[in-house]
Amino acid sequence: MSSLESIIHERLKKLAYLRDEGINPFPESAEFSHTIAESERAFDTLAKENNMVTLGGRVTTFRNQGAIIFFNFTDGTGVFQGMLRQDEVGKSTLQFFESAVDVGDFIELDGMLTKTKRGEKTILVTSWRMLAKSLRPLPEKWHGLKDTEERFRKRYLDILMNEEVRERFLTRAKILASLRRFLEDDGFIEVETPVLQHLAGGATAKPFQTHYNALDSDMFLRIAPELYLKELLVGGFPKVFEMGRNFRNEGIDVTHNPEFTMLEFYEAYSDAKRQQEKVESLVRAMVEAVYGGTHFTYDGQDINAEEPFRRASLYDLLKEHTDIIDPTALGRAEYVEYAEKHRISTAPSDSREKIIDTIYKKIVKPKLFQPTFIIDYPTAFSPFAKRQEENPDLIARFQLVIGGLEIVNAFSELNDPEEQRRRYGAEEKKRAKGEMDVSPADEAYIEAMEYGMPPAGGVGLGVDRLVMLLTDAQNIREVILFPTLKQKNE
Repeated sequence: MSSLESIIHERLKKLAYLRDEGINPFPESAEFSHTIAESERAFDTLAKENNMVTLGGRVTTFRNQGAIIFFNFTDGTGVFQGMLRQDEVGKSTLQFFESAVDVGDFIELDGMLTKTKRGEKTILVTSWRMLAKSLRPLPEKWHGLKDTEERFRKRYLDILMNEEVRERFLTRAKILASLRRFLEDDGFIEVETPVLQHLAGGATAKPFQTHYNALDSDMFLRIAPELYLKELLVGGFPKVFEMGRNFRNEGIDVTHNPEFTMLEFYEAYSDAKRQQEKVESLVRAMVEAVYGGTHFTYDGQDINAEEPFRRASLYDLLKEHTDIIDPTALGRAEYVEYAEKHRISTAPSDSREKIIDTIYKKIVKPKLFQPTFIIDYPTAFSPFAKRQEENPDLIARFQLVIGGLEIVNAFSELNDPEEQRRRYGAEEKKRAKGEMDVSPADEAYIEAMEYGMPPAGGVGLGVDRLVMLLTDAQNIREVILFPTLKQKNE
């Protein structure tokens, strides 16, 4: 029998012992008079008045000193110390507690608040009750979950044993709440659009496919909510947003998980330039919500969110960070040659623009640490972005990169249905040449646009990457509670 099996065996014996004594080791509910955080705040008053309190939570440490037992416990709001003294509860109660309780158990405690000789805030227990018996031992605090895959696979233990991980996900919750508050204060309404879609549109990505038995129809998990949200602009909602899960059947790396959280918001009668201003204010507000200021550290470098964010064209950034003298003059063949020279893989089906984008992502983007808006993209980079009126070869699109992470993709929304149909046609030509991650033509969306769609600015913000940035995490799986993992038996 292994040591783990031996521990589980002993805990099962304790479980049987509790039941033999007529004690339910898993009662229906608990009744606490205070949370640990509340008892900490009101400690002086409660202790002075000798008020009885009822606290509880999970036992995290256990120290038997003969006639006294000390233990720590947590209820999720804090950690507190409990103490059983034989001269207070009697020898039999002390022995029963010792024989029944293990680290990891949930218990309910009645008693009075006091301080030990060392000045430690403590509940002096007069009675106790088992709330849930744990059958497996928790990892040791200092020698616990070291295997990264195991941490992600058993996130509940990772949160329980690692305060840094716990704080990161509390910060994530704060960021999500702050994002919603920012948009709601600006007059946006939150909506929900389908996750199961007949066409996976709104982005250029490979979707997950499934079959809906009731309709005997193949469907896709959405890669973006974009088209439905823009249909709501047609329907008369001037400001809409959705924060939810998207799914893309692509690779996993430090910035990509196939299931991820995206925030998209659309504002009628706006455009890309005004959305840049909104995004800059939004990001600055998130930094202040987390750090209380406008500076923070990511990957060892200071990020300044206070200064106006830099604006730079895609071609200018290529000239700045590569040895390409005139990016506009190079054809597809020259870009393939450049990519091969720098060991950047391309496919025969890749368009010139896709190769440019790959070069940018591999060479330029990692060097953009301070907040930078990338602007002035060629038209072929997006089938949904409006052409610039002053230069129809470019689209009114921008991306925001901070700390080498792409945080935002946005543009002035194309609202000309005939132009949209032509753009879809260009996408289909790419597909015919073998480039598969293209947007499928969506006639239902074009029909909605034909009823009249107002000019608008649209923004897509990667929530997971924003959380990475604001919690100094270098892997996206560190900020997703349950990231996608390969099954153990595969």
